[in-house]
Amino acid sequence: MIAQPETKHYTVEEYLELEIASDIRNEYRDGEIIPMTGGTPDHNDITSNLVAILKATLRGKPYRVFILDQRLWIPGANLYTYPDVMVLPKPLELQTGRKDTVVNPCFIAEVLSKSTQNYDSPAETLCERSEKFVAYRKIPTFQEYLLIDQYRIHVEHHVKTAANQWLFSEYDDPTVTLSLSIFELQIQIAELYENIDFSTV
Repeated sequence: MIAQPETKHYTVEEYLELEIASDIRNEYRDGEIIPMTGGTPDHNDITSNLVAILKATLRGKPYRVFILDQRLWIPGANLYTYPDVMVLPKPLELQTGRKDTVVNPCFIAEVLSKSTQNYDSPAETLCERSEKFVAYRKIPTFQEYLLIDQYRIHVEHHVKTAANQWLFSEYDDPTVTLSLSIFELQIQIAELYENIDFSTV
């Protein structure tokens, strides 16, 4: 029987020191460092479409919108990660002792990629996505979560309705409008997929 190599575990301090010098983004999951893959053009387009909508709607309001490279610390899950899109209320709350890591998003959106959506193993995919959502729910300020599929028109939407209670909706029709409750914002599903040509996917 071939022995499996032992997974190296890092302290938070070791991870942060390595991350500053790294050319790529890496997640920190309870001691493990996980490289984050680069995005496709469609992934970037969908992310940009959502950010453009949020920026236009929230201009002049007490929020800040972040995309891709902003690090988030979730102490309750011992997790550092980089969501595709985050909205944070002002004033920003930073991790104690750091100026580059936030802790108080109220809205998070992820554009699903092959690394997070493995069509050959739906059970594994569901588990990974569920674990991320469990981690996000440990954030006291977190109220709304959007998952956008980049390979077909499919959007999953979670809204916190009470303590320990979330409402789930999903959309496959581009003509349908979803409501981001926290911002009182209406978004037609087609707006999220502007410029995306599924015939080439």
